[in-house]
Amino acid sequence: MKHDRHNAESVVEGDINLTSARGEWLKEEVNDQTKELLEKDAKYFLHQSMSTPCLDVLKNCEGSYLESISGKRYLDFHGNNVHQVGFSHPKMVSALMGQLQELTFSTRRYTNEKAIQFAEKLTSYTPKGLNRILLTPNGSSSISIALKLARAVTGKHKVVSFWDSFHGANLDAISVGGESIFQEHMGPLMPGVERIPPPITYRGIFEGNEEKALEYLEHVLSKDDEIGAFLAETIRNTDVQIPSATYWQGARELCDKYGVLLILDEIPIAFGRTGKMFAYELFGIEPDILCLGKGLGGGIVPQAAIVTREEYNRFGHISLGHYTHEKSPLGSVAGLTLLEIIEEENLLQKVKADEEFMKKALYKMHRKYSLIGDVRGVGLLWGIELVTNRTTKEKATAEAEEIMYECLKNGLSFKVSKGNVLQLSPPLTISREELEKALEILNEAFLKTNAIA
Repeated sequence: MKHDRHNAESVVEGDINLTSARGEWLKEEVNDQTKELLEKDAKYFLHQSMSTPCLDVLKNCEGSYLESISGKRYLDFHGNNVHQVGFSHPKMVSALMGQLQELTFSTRRYTNEKAIQFAEKLTSYTPKGLNRILLTPNGSSSISIALKLARAVTGKHKVVSFWDSFHGANLDAISVGGESIFQEHMGPLMPGVERIPPPITYRGIFEGNEEKALEYLEHVLSKDDEIGAFLAETIRNTDVQIPSATYWQGARELCDKYGVLLILDEIPIAFGRTGKMFAYELFGIEPDILCLGKGLGGGIVPQAAIVTREEYNRFGHISLGHYTHEKSPLGSVAGLTLLEIIEEENLLQKVKADEEFMKKALYKMHRKYSLIGDVRGVGLLWGIELVTNRTTKEKATAEAEEIMYECLKNGLSFKVSKGNVLQLSPPLTISREELEKALEILNEAFLKTNAIA
């Protein structure tokens, strides 16, 4: 029998949510006005995996909460990874409103004071020599710029990346990414991509043997002189995979040995998510090109960037980005204000304290519920992997969706990744009381599934 990868992938990607649970949600949890608007949404917007159908209709977002038109409130532990400083932060809203009264657009070949201030502030956090930036409206475009720059610097067109990685939805980004659901029906993708298995600790071919993972990386780099870049998520955001410092230091050494640029994608995880401004700081390494985005716009304005080395500033005769909103005054104000809020509210220190609280609470749940095969995380980024059997590690996809909907009913929203991983990514500004409330909702959902060990 021919394997239907499309259907298999639909099961793997849990938050497609096309099971009968969707119908039950619409029948029991949304009112007539919401149903009517959801039907119109489905009528006018092009359907795509992981975005449609929609769950509810929102009218407000503030702090850690989303609010629907029917008045239902959700603690948002997903936030598309843009909510480091929460939703509608007063300082962010005020700064953007102030900028709207001044310069609203910066035409190409002109600069503006806010863009310069933003560049100066952003590079004040990066290591000496990693001080040249380009701005762009979205993370996928920052990946594009990084790939182009790497080709220009090295004169080599090939790139190594991980299977199951996500680097954006543009054609070049899905070419270097490793999630098959983005590649179906796309035909020939960008050539020169060599994908390798990631150093996953809980499952995967290496089963946590990072030495073997490094051997594999070196084998690939040593066999192909046309490889100019290694592109990777410092920490994989979707299902929260965290390599060790030993792995990353080994990978950095291999890149240096073989003349390969290390491009780190921190689009969803930078700016305090891990308790550090940038995740690479946890591992004692430096990238050659750093890709940033999502929360850089304060959860309001699309804003992204690359930061790279001073010595790569030698390609003024070609266009690496050349985006219409390249030096957006609004985007720059959003980025500048984000960094100010992180400093003023001591969010890096807060996140480290929250990490200890989350670790203790989630490890307790791990001991209590046999459905939980693995808990992993750092800062305020956590993954709970559900399995039907801890020995065989068979994915508990139906149970993951059941728990997700039960949590939604009680006011907690999060992403299900890889079909069986509950990804918890709250705002960094979340209060301890709100964290406790969210974990109480989650605990009650596990109790309802009869998952006690």
